Amino acid sequence: MSDRDPKSTSASLDRMVAKAQRDRLLREQGYRERALKIYPWICGRCAREFTRENLRELTVHHRDHNHDNNPVDGSNWELLCIYCHDDEHSRQVDPSAPEPAGQVTSTYQPFGHLGELLKGK
Repeated sequence: MSDRDPKSTSASLDRMVAKAQRDRLLREQGYRERALKIYPWICGRCAREFTRENLRELTVHHRDHNHDNNPVDGSNWELLCIYCHDDEHSRQVDPSAPEPAGQVTSTYQPFGHLGELLKGK
């Protein structure tokens, strides 16, 4: 039996998650604001134009998918509308989607040997 109080552990976990969410929002606001100052308010894929009224539908996409890679010159960002951004990320999930030129797909299979483990081999 553990000496830890489940309520204390749960509260600690809740604080940690809340801090991580606050930190993420602050980080996003920082690079989003910088990207909106650098680039024209146009989707980089479909060329849809945005105004202050619908600017919330314009997102910042990280080309290398690393949200911590935020160079001052914005070279890792592109502005995409929410639809094109969703499409871009669905390519990462859907193996049948065509890969952009020069992008390597991961071959790691985290559950590759699960069947053998379940059979007791």
